[in-house]
Amino acid sequence: MITKTQSILKRLFDLVLSLILLPMLIVPIFVLILIATIDTGQWGLFSQLRVGQHAKFFKIYKIRTLKNDVHQLGHLEKSATEFGSFLRRTKLDELPQLFNVIRGDMSFVGPRPDIPGFADVLDGEDSIILKVKPGITGPATLKYKNEEALLALQDDPETYNRTIIWPDKVKINKNYVQTWSFYLDLRHILKSIVNSK
Repeated sequence: MITKTQSILKRLFDLVLSLILLPMLIVPIFVLILIATIDTGQWGLFSQLRVGQHAKFFKIYKIRTLKNDVHQLGHLEKSATEFGSFLRRTKLDELPQLFNVIRGDMSFVGPRPDIPGFADVLDGEDSIILKVKPGITGPATLKYKNEEALLALQDDPETYNRTIIWPDKVKINKNYVQTWSFYLDLRHILKSIVNSK
């Protein structure tokens, strides 16, 4: 399992890489937020509650990709815009999470932070996942990079997610924590860059 010394090394790497990337990404991030604001008709940066290290909640930052649509029946639904779909497909909507990394809420690599009702209710050996910071990318994120498309094919997406995808993610993330190495983190980052193209 990842040791305290390794956790410190991981955090130092996150900070150094963040400080290198921030000057290069700060302008593109604000430009994308501006475009998303015009595209969705709402402020282009939004936050959402997620489960972090030690099951503590934090606000994750993303570029808004959904707009509110009023349908014929009068109810409100959210749907991805064409630009929003592009952001999701390329993962550019996750660029603001660089600030989550700087704040210490997240790491570049780790289990993907889930909404309440999943990671925060892990128990037994599975709770080992909560000992590390959630990541922008990671082995489970890479395996399920097309998760939205996969769920869209299911008759009951929520049940499929809870009974098939989520247990598999737990297994993958447990193995990540138990076998952590700096080399593997670098591999996950490089794979994520390649897969985003």
